[in-house]
Amino acid sequence: MVNLIYTELLKLKRSQMFLISIIGAATAPFVCFIAYLKAKSQQPDIPILFTEVFSQTNLFIDLLIGVSLYGVITAYLFNREYIENTMKNILTIPVSRTKFFISKLIMLFIWIIGMTLAAWLLTVIFGLIGQFEGISLATSMLALKEYLIGGILLFLLSTPTILVTLLFKNYVSTIVFTLVLTMVNVLIVQSEYIALYPWSAVQVIATKSFIPEYPPEYSYISILATSIIGLVAALVYFQKEDIH
Repeated sequence: MVNLIYTELLKLKRSQMFLISIIGAATAPFVCFIAYLKAKSQQPDIPILFTEVFSQTNLFIDLLIGVSLYGVITAYLFNREYIENTMKNILTIPVSRTKFFISKLIMLFIWIIGMTLAAWLLTVIFGLIGQFEGISLATSMLALKEYLIGGILLFLLSTPTILVTLLFKNYVSTIVFTLVLTMVNVLIVQSEYIALYPWSAVQVIATKSFIPEYPPEYSYISILATSIIGLVAALVYFQKEDIH
């Protein structure tokens, strides 16, 4: 297992995808930074608080950018061997398909957490450059906790994307799938159904902004059920798939 994870890291080292993903992770902090700078120039007497910047950036990551960005990374990790036609060679070395699958999951988790930390750090840096107010250790740590919870939950919700990637074995299907998920987020973000839809429930749980109509358990169950069903389906399909 360790060798498989090390191999994934070596593949990533030789790829430009990691740099591209970091640029993608920087999108939300940068966009919020520009938006708040514009607001500050128009209303210089109204202070821009770090708590607001952290919250808005995390909202963009959880509901808009994260789903699509992490979907592309998922497709890259689980589709690379198919595109390069090396899967059949790898599986001839006696490598357990389950261990191979789990090593990909571990790599995906490390990657998502890395981008989450990068987004949080860039938010802090941009905030300091913009001279936003109210930063403190407590504020920063609370924001980091919310960012990490969002990243972990989005990782759990990557399993349906893995299944789509394994089924269609191309980037287009995965991108379309994640765009649809994101569009649903946009449609229901102002409704009470945000607590029920798994990909929007991430933001509800991360910020503890639960909806009175639905107990918190509904949000947790929707995410866990989606994650487990996707994981089982993807793993079973990968185990039984014929590699030509």
